[in-house]
Amino acid sequence: MELLSAAASPFVRMAVVAAHETGLIDQITLRDVTTTALETAPEVASANPVGKIPTLIRPEGAALYDSRVICRYLDSRADAGLYPENRLWEVLTLEATAHGAAEAAVLMVYERRLRPEVQQSDGWIEAQWTKVTRALDAIESRWMSHLHGRKDMAHIALACTLGYLDFRHAPRNWRATRPELAAWYAKAAEWPSMQATPPPT
Repeated sequence: MELLSAAASPFVRMAVVAAHETGLIDQITLRDVTTTALETAPEVASANPVGKIPTLIRPEGAALYDSRVICRYLDSRADAGLYPENRLWEVLTLEATAHGAAEAAVLMVYERRLRPEVQQSDGWIEAQWTKVTRALDAIESRWMSHLHGRKDMAHIALACTLGYLDFRHAPRNWRATRPELAAWYAKAAEWPSMQATPPPT
């Protein structure tokens, strides 16, 4: 299998961490591509009509895309139990919360990097950050008991999202008012799968 990827993407990291956690990483070749929201790399566009990474190219079937689809596929292929049936809806909801926060954080970066300075909107950027803070506040207040349970895909998605916040938005100090989440992430960041997948320096 081949994963079209870029090391800075939190969504790519989710898929790669899942590959480590499922034991399938040795079956996947990571193919780094240079692609943006404005200029899609041809190899991405040919495999994924919406032009996003990660995209997983499989020899036995059509390419898979959207990190959540890829992670679900890897979990199913390895029978790894990252989506336990007895708490599936909780896992999917927390995974979606982490994805939403990551998406908002990525859009903040796009606004600064891809739009001319005169067209950039500080108000729009702050609106995206509000989505991040609401998501993290909800996790701090409602989800910590889940996070202290057996590792599942929601844990992975959240760890990768928090890692991205440190990578791209460290001055905003997401930890300041979330001590329980900060303590949880300090341990999650030490997972071998997280240590093996750092964002570029």
